Amino acid sequence: MSVTIDITGLPHERITFCPSPLAELGAALHALAEPAHHPRLHAWTTTTTAALKPELADRLHEADFMWNTTRSDILLPSRPRETLAEELDDLDRIDDEKFVGSALEISCNSHYTQGAPSPLVDGRMRRRALDLAAGRGPRQAAFVERMLADPPGTRAWIRRLLEDCEEAFFADTWRRVRIQLAADARHKTELMRRKGLAEAVVDASPAMSLEEDAHGSRIVVDKLVQGRTSAGGAALTFLPTAFGWPHLFALSTPGWPPVVQYPIPARDLGGAASVEAVKLRLEAVAHPMRMRLCRSLARGSSTTSELADAYAITAPEVSRHLAVLKKAGLITTQRRGRYVLHQLDVSVVARLGSDFLESVLR
Repeated sequence: MSVTIDITGLPHERITFCPSPLAELGAALHALAEPAHHPRLHAWTTTTTAALKPELADRLHEADFMWNTTRSDILLPSRPRETLAEELDDLDRIDDEKFVGSALEISCNSHYTQGAPSPLVDGRMRRRALDLAAGRGPRQAAFVERMLADPPGTRAWIRRLLEDCEEAFFADTWRRVRIQLAADARHKTELMRRKGLAEAVVDASPAMSLEEDAHGSRIVVDKLVQGRTSAGGAALTFLPTAFGWPHLFALSTPGWPPVVQYPIPARDLGGAASVEAVKLRLEAVAHPMRMRLCRSLARGSSTTSELADAYAITAPEVSRHLAVLKKAGLITTQRRGRYVLHQLDVSVVARLGSDFLESVLR
C-alpha cells in the first residue's frame, strides 16, 4: 500500500522544500498529545507539558482531534511563510466550508481519499462528524457542535489557541529548530538541482521514491494506507519537521495541493524499512523454530549442519528456515573454505521494534 502523488509535467521549480511554522506547531502539538509516539522527545514533551497553564492545557485537550490521531490538512500549508501569523492569515482566507471540512478530519474518516462534501452543507457528513466526535469524548463533541453552529467564531477561537501556544512555548521552540529545518530544506533543494528529484526525495525519506515511466512521473510514499492525488501542474511542497518521527504525512485529499511532511531525524535510524520488509521480518521471527535458531545465531556464526545437530532436525529443514530469515534480511552469510556460516544481523533485529512502530505510524 502507498500514497501516490502524480507530478507528471510539473516543473522542478514548482517543487519546494521549505519549513513551515504552522506545520511544525501541528507536529509539536501531536507530540504533546501522544508522547508515547515520540520517545526521542521525552524531555521536551515532559518539560513543556509541566509548564503549560491549566487553562491552555484544557483548551488544547478540547481541540486535540485536529492533531492527535490524525492531522488536519489546515495544519499542513502548501505555501509556507516566514511566520506563524502569516500562515494563520492564509488560513483566514479559506472559506468556511473548506476550513470546517478539513478541520473535522477525524480518525477513521473513510472518505478522506475520495473527497466528501463539507458537513456545513451535507447532512450525512454532518451527522458523521458529530458521531465520530462523540466517540472522542463530550468535550470534543461539544467543540464540533460549536464549530458546525458557528464556524467564524470557532475559527477565531482556533487562531487564538494557536497564537497562545506560540506565546507559551512555540516561539522559543521555533527559534531553536527553524535553523535546522531551513538548512535541511536548502540541502534538499540543492540536491534536487545537482542530482535530480529522485535523489532529493530519497534523501528526505527512504520511505519515498520517484517512479517514472511512459505514463508519467509519481512520488510514491510507502504507507499502510492507499491514496492517490495529483499536483495538477500547480505545486508540490515538502515540509521538514524536527518533531515528526516516526510519522511521514502525505496530504492527498482532493481539492488541496499535495504536501509531504517528512521527519529530518529519521536518518539517525539508518534508513526506514519498507512496510513489506517489516511484514517479512515479523513473519520470519513468529515461527518458534526460527526463534530458536535466532538464539543460536545471535551468539555466534553456525553452519547448517551444526544447527541441525543442535536442534535435532534435518539439514534441509534448517535450510528452509534460514532461507526465510535471509529473505527477511535478518541473517548474514559468509563462506569460510568449504563451509557456509550464518549469523544473526543483530543491528537489523534491534531496529525491528522501531521499524514496526514507524511503519504503523508513518
